[in-house]
Amino acid sequence: MLVYPSAIDLSTAQLRHLSREFAARRREIGTRWRRLTAGRQALLTLAHLRCGDTYAQLAAGFGIGIATVYRYIREAIEVLAAQAPTLDEAIATARTKAYVILDGTMLAIDRIAADRPYFSGKKRHHGMNVQVLADPLGRLLWASPALPGATHDLTAAREHGIIDALAEAGLKCWADKAYQGAGHLVRVPFKGRKLKRWQCRHNTTHAKIWCVGEQAIATLKRWRLLRKLRCSTNRIAGIVRDVLALHLTSA
Repeated sequence: MLVYPSAIDLSTAQLRHLSREFAARRREIGTRWRRLTAGRQALLTLAHLRCGDTYAQLAAGFGIGIATVYRYIREAIEVLAAQAPTLDEAIATARTKAYVILDGTMLAIDRIAADRPYFSGKKRHHGMNVQVLADPLGRLLWASPALPGATHDLTAAREHGIIDALAEAGLKCWADKAYQGAGHLVRVPFKGRKLKRWQCRHNTTHAKIWCVGEQAIATLKRWRLLRKLRCSTNRIAGIVRDVLALHLTSA
């Protein structure tokens, strides 16, 4: 296999932060020696999450076995997932904002044996449903655990407790038509083809506010691993939390 130098479009602050976390983890469990230092393990993790490099590519690039790469990545997912903010913490942060933007996105996955729950009729492919909260400037505040792609956005928001959390906090939220019936605090556009003029103006104004939330989804999908997931669906929630934790450390 040919090996060549590459680059990752991330700051050194994220690398240093991740290196410290891995070093602390090794001290906690009493690790004496490993093939890679904490800094190299951090670089390997970022290459996997940001660039979507496979285990085989990482093994060749770092001069270790595929099984070792697998163990390093599994450990990284556990360490980072514990740092991601909870929904309650995100709502507490959002209280300082005028409102939040709620949207859902589909993370594409490989087709699996029990594929029916994971097939999205809207997107026409298999995937996982992730709910995203953004601030009025489109900055990512929180991303939910992943649910099968056939799950409707409103159902997913209710299952994660987003609707109840927004109502309890009295926080206004802008969302798209998929969230019709979520409550008076969740502002959605009017549905239908034959709308009155004032309804059309409302939808135009709503779209100008809500569309900024697409930036938060774009922030997630800048991590190339999330563009096409080839791992077990049970691990995707942890990967999303990893990406969220890494993004917020540099925000």
